[in-house]
Amino acid sequence: MALMENPGTAHAMQLDHATIVTADLDTVRRFFVDVAGLTQGARPAFSVDGYWLYANGRPLIHLIDATVPAAAGRTAPRIDHIAFRLERAAEWRALLGRLHAHGVDYRTARVPQMGPQEAQAQLFVALAPGVVVEFVTALHHAEI
Repeated sequence: MALMENPGTAHAMQLDHATIVTADLDTVRRFFVDVAGLTQGARPAFSVDGYWLYANGRPLIHLIDATVPAAAGRTAPRIDHIAFRLERAAEWRALLGRLHAHGVDYRTARVPQMGPQEAQAQLFVALAPGVVVEFVTALHHAEI
């Protein structure tokens, strides 16, 4: 079955990152750095340990320590979620409109500013137990 783009939507959404939850942070970090060729880089001060691993100047893989108790129905290690970046405020507003129109529940969060990287807005949709999709944009594009 061919995947077709909705002809009524033109957007620049792109895959932003994947998050992996693991109890063996250092082994997974070494694999992505030593074998896959990513670079360990800066990460905001979150309340849980982890690493951000970069490719082409962007944090592509987020590693999170699995010592935090997993929510019901979620196991560790796991690939926790995928994230899509929206670059324009109009795209973010359109996404919110579609979520509301379809009655899709979501939660929001903020990523604090880190150096020259401005603060980010995050929106999480739980499609099913253990299946999460994140949308992220510059905080000034969002109304959270």
